[in-house]
Amino acid sequence: MHRICIVEDEQSLRDMIGLNLELEGYRVQAFSDGQTAQKLFEQTFHFDLIILDVMLPHVSGFDLCRTIRQHSHVPVLFLSAKGTTADRIAGLKLGANDYLVKPFDLEELLLKVQILLNGSVQQDQLDTLQINNKTVNFSTFEVRDAQNNILHTFTKREVQLLELFHEKEGKVVSRQEILDRLWGAEQIPTARTIDNYILAFRKLFEPDPKNPQHFHSIRGVGYKFTRE
Repeated sequence: MHRICIVEDEQSLRDMIGLNLELEGYRVQAFSDGQTAQKLFEQTFHFDLIILDVMLPHVSGFDLCRTIRQHSHVPVLFLSAKGTTADRIAGLKLGANDYLVKPFDLEELLLKVQILLNGSVQQDQLDTLQINNKTVNFSTFEVRDAQNNILHTFTKREVQLLELFHEKEGKVVSRQEILDRLWGAEQIPTARTIDNYILAFRKLFEPDPKNPQHFHSIRGVGYKFTRE
């Protein structure tokens, strides 16, 4: 079930949008002001679509979009009474996916939501990795189970290593390639650092960490990742 966040200060409009989205089968979480929403968006969050009013108390929708884009590629739909070409362009330049001018037709809103969600499903196929019944989201750094519960949140470097394994699935990845990809010209970590990452992956994803099916050590060379 898709999760949608609404940030709209006009209660009647917020309730109307939320009710109709729920009738369409979506899960909805709503906020009435930008400051409250921003506190959430500055942390790890999981939504499939965010609907933002532009003119909000305390923190504008444009500022919220900037915050969101620092953490996520989740689709953003702006709602605004300001409908000039300049306003639309400003919203899209900030990373919004679409812009709907108030007052709007409910059917048009629902159609835009459906289109944006369909697009996000295609993007999720690139932004996620499924291992057994667990899904890694490379944008949010989260690992979720089949019931969509958060099991773990990775660090940026752990996610980069998983992305590398995803790209090289079925191929041996040398320690040197991992060092070049994750650390570059930075201070080189100890040899044990990469081993610790692999052990952590095994504990989380392997049915039997002592007999790995996915994260294999290739003696003297590096590692190999397989999903089957």
